[in-house]
Amino acid sequence: MMIIEQEEKFKDVLSKIEGTPNEQSFFNTFLDEYPEDWKQLKITFSKFKRSKQFGKTIPLPKPEVSLRTEIRRWLKKQ
Repeated sequence: MMIIEQEEKFKDVLSKIEGTPNEQSFFNTFLDEYPEDWKQLKITFSKFKRSKQFGKTIPLPKPEVSLRTEIRRWLKKQ
């Protein structure tokens, strides 16, 4: 997953969450604050799915799973 300036964006999202952030509130706030990034993740995912050759599967997590994983990792570091 690739979010440009992810560290800065995650810090910005964190600053907008009242109370203790959790994965769900962080995810929802990210979608509200950065709809273009979310759209780009979904576009990248769908392009990747179309480009796979028949019979060859390369596991790529769905955009939501991928974003939640990044959020979880980032929150653990905070």
